[in-house]
Amino acid sequence: MNYFIIIITLLLYAMPVSATEPAQALLAELARPNVPELASSEEAALTPLDDPADVKDQPSAPAANLFTLDELKGSKGDAADLNLPDVNLPLSDIPLALNRQVEYFLYYFQTTGKQAFSRWLSRSSRYIPMMKEILKREGMPEDLVYVAMIESGFQMHAHSWANAVGPWQFVSDTGRRYSLRIDQWVDERKDPVKATTAAALYLKELYGLFNGDWYLAAAGYNAGENKILRAIDMYNTSDFWELSRGSYLKRETKEYVPKLLAAAIIAKNPARYGFSDIAYLPAIEFDTVKIPSRTDLELVAKLSGTTYETIKELNPDLRHWCTPPNYPDYELKLPKGTKKQFELEYAKIPEDKRFTEKILYTRYRAHKKDSLKTIARRFGTSPATLCALNGLSRKTRVAGRSLVIPVRQTNNFSHEGRTAHASINKGNYAKYYTVKKGDTLTALAKRFNISTKLLSAWNNLKKQVALKTGRRIIIAKFIEKNGEMTPAGENS
Repeated sequence: MNYFIIIITLLLYAMPVSATEPAQALLAELARPNVPELASSEEAALTPLDDPADVKDQPSAPAANLFTLDELKGSKGDAADLNLPDVNLPLSDIPLALNRQVEYFLYYFQTTGKQAFSRWLSRSSRYIPMMKEILKREGMPEDLVYVAMIESGFQMHAHSWANAVGPWQFVSDTGRRYSLRIDQWVDERKDPVKATTAAALYLKELYGLFNGDWYLAAAGYNAGENKILRAIDMYNTSDFWELSRGSYLKRETKEYVPKLLAAAIIAKNPARYGFSDIAYLPAIEFDTVKIPSRTDLELVAKLSGTTYETIKELNPDLRHWCTPPNYPDYELKLPKGTKKQFELEYAKIPEDKRFTEKILYTRYRAHKKDSLKTIARRFGTSPATLCALNGLSRKTRVAGRSLVIPVRQTNNFSHEGRTAHASINKGNYAKYYTVKKGDTLTALAKRFNISTKLLSAWNNLKKQVALKTGRRIIIAKFIEKNGEMTPAGENS
């Protein structure tokens, strides 16, 4: 570097006076240590899901991929102004840092990502007050709301390539782990209240797991706690910035923490970074009412003096036109101030008049040997119905086509909504480890400084049984006392 600067300095003496100004600028640029690396061959791995066209709401479970025809028809498919911060970072209840990686995303959000970030800011005012209240109630830093900002841009219907859904981007397994109901009628990962509560519990567990390090907790939220634990073990460090230098973590995870910090820095003082003309949306406000039996949302809208679209917007977790079956006392959100009117009018409606059955449909991609006749037989319908639904003739070859198929109707919902979710004990948390080839019970007990007896009890293991590679086992337990995580003992 010094050798290169000496050469340029010598060139300065050989140049005409008129040519020295650009060279001086180049010299200063080379000597500046913290210039964001914006000439990288790869752009920032940021793919905000902001527009309806970005949302590919295709549930991973086949049973959940159902819709009515009405729902099908209604589906939708500059650098001169930049301000990089000085060392005076805004006040925050999560630690903020400023380094080369964070500066990169500060620059990115003010340039390539400015349009998307503006939409994020616009929606943020709608959900941040409510989300902060929930985080505070759970004893979590309120500024963790910016995790939801970089996960989804506060879009309730956000859906990722990995089938993560909702404002906090839960995959189904993690969502169910925190008692979120996910089936063909409701997806509570999209409920801003329930999903935020689940995210607070998950982040609290991660925070305890990583000994009070929010950067590792955030990285664990993105990649999974086991991935970060393996990285810590591999590189023998628990410093996130050191872990991100290695090749083990994916680029998405390496960029997750600096992206979060940059988003928080800008969102706390948007005008300073060129976001002075944001049209902020009003904060979401609603009343909740318990619905005793399955009820049409059109009826709810009529009785509360609002529109079907408003009810759907307030209840993004509802997949269809009604409250879910077999879900007594479902808490429905209504526009604020309409609860009393709704309850008075609802009481006048007989239970058998509150709900109208509709046909549900799904999609099916025809295989090479499929015909309209064989598909109709398989799904209990007729070739004529399939032709009418899909605009086909009887002679049309269907191989490779995606067809809309009516689903056999049943009134037996006895198994829906009954998945047992053990209530989360908010005071107890566990640390997990994924068994690798060659691991033994004795070796793991020694490694994690616990007794084999306790390790066996926590995981219902026998000493004589070989550990199965890939199994996820508990290697530590914690109890929350006075807001702090303390290790659980033999009696836990």
